Amino acid sequence: MSLVKSISGIRGTIGGRVGDGLNPVDIVRFTAAYATQRRAALPDNNKIVVGRDARISGEMVYQIVSGTLMGMGYDVVNISLASTPTTELAVVGEGAAGGIILTASHNPKQWNALKLLNEKGEFLNDAEGKGVLAIAEKEDFTFAEVDVLGHVCEKDYLPYHIENVLNLALVDKEAIAAKNFTVAIDCVNSVGGIAIPAILRALGVKNIIELNCTPNGHFPHNPEPLPQHLTEISDLLKSGKADVGFVVDPDVDRLAIICENGEMFGEEYTLVSVADYVLSHTPGNTVSNMSSTRALSDVTRAHGGNYSASAVGEVNVTTEMKATGAVIGGEGNGGVIYPASHYGRDALVGIALFLSHLAHKGCTVSELRATYPNYCISKNRIDLTPEIDVDAILAKVKELYKDERVNDKDGVKIDFADGWVHLRKSNTEPIIRVYSEAATMEEADALAGKVIEIVHALC
Repeated sequence: MSLVKSISGIRGTIGGRVGDGLNPVDIVRFTAAYATQRRAALPDNNKIVVGRDARISGEMVYQIVSGTLMGMGYDVVNISLASTPTTELAVVGEGAAGGIILTASHNPKQWNALKLLNEKGEFLNDAEGKGVLAIAEKEDFTFAEVDVLGHVCEKDYLPYHIENVLNLALVDKEAIAAKNFTVAIDCVNSVGGIAIPAILRALGVKNIIELNCTPNGHFPHNPEPLPQHLTEISDLLKSGKADVGFVVDPDVDRLAIICENGEMFGEEYTLVSVADYVLSHTPGNTVSNMSSTRALSDVTRAHGGNYSASAVGEVNVTTEMKATGAVIGGEGNGGVIYPASHYGRDALVGIALFLSHLAHKGCTVSELRATYPNYCISKNRIDLTPEIDVDAILAKVKELYKDERVNDKDGVKIDFADGWVHLRKSNTEPIIRVYSEAATMEEADALAGKVIEIVHALC
């Protein structure tokens, strides 16, 4: 059993002893801590939005979260089966004090989580998240008396979300409909099975091939949208039955694209392609995290904008986007953040902008992919013993590469002329994650291998 606590919430495997899994006692404790933090931040706002993906454990977790919030004096807006971006938009739509998303994102079915939002529908920042953890540790919360207990109301926010997308100036519904695309989708039997067909129909797509769109939480394959997990939809595309394939994770904030020939577009390139389209109409700056492809920087410069890299983590990306006035940003895992809609990764927004881009280009998906700089990312890890001082090792690596362009905002990233290596320590395990990028996978592996050898020598 596992239980992981972080500033963005609590996640773990269902069951187990208290403190050793995601169980009712810990769910109550962290929900009450979150409610206490929200009360201190917004004492006059007693409304919290709760949405969830279609995990098997979702109803159980929702009942406990909802009851706890009511017991803390909060009215609960239950939007039931809803994507993460839908929940984020619902917080703003309701004028709520915050929101809780019940999802473990791409993790397998035995996992669930409480993801915590502020009143802007954005993830808690570092100080807010640490405040929740401190309150939970001390169990420093007071429940409401009987006359001020909260109530529950139920609402469907998917139509609101779809309207938000359709109202975006760069979403060209008419151009999409005119192309008469055939679109294949794999929604891993979660809430994407509700949201993705609905947004496609709203965009004028009439021909939709649905795979795994029953929202029952029984994931037909590993729910992380990586190439090795997407053989079913890839084979379908290879047969020539669709113009494009879209795959989302269980909470629909990540988008993977598959070309008409069954080849992976590359989840790193979801953001690159959408940014290319946005920048061609609204020139400006972009942001992604430090472990994302250099291709976004190349495309941004080609459009006359400036690119910035943030620390890893969605809240860090959005903070950097606001600081630099970025018109588009996100993460290399297929997460598109478009401020014209909201500051959150959103696969519905990604699909609408990508199809608009494809319609305007008048080419196939593989031809579009060929227009972008081609890089390969190698992802590795170094396992260490608990007593090793990871920060000291990273400091030594930084010193060794002081003559290169080095960024220590989040671990150590070394930028070479023909590639980069990023080392960052895990917050939960004694490991160093080593990501590298170059023109070929062989070169990326070689870059990583060289740095890994140096780290082993320093241990």
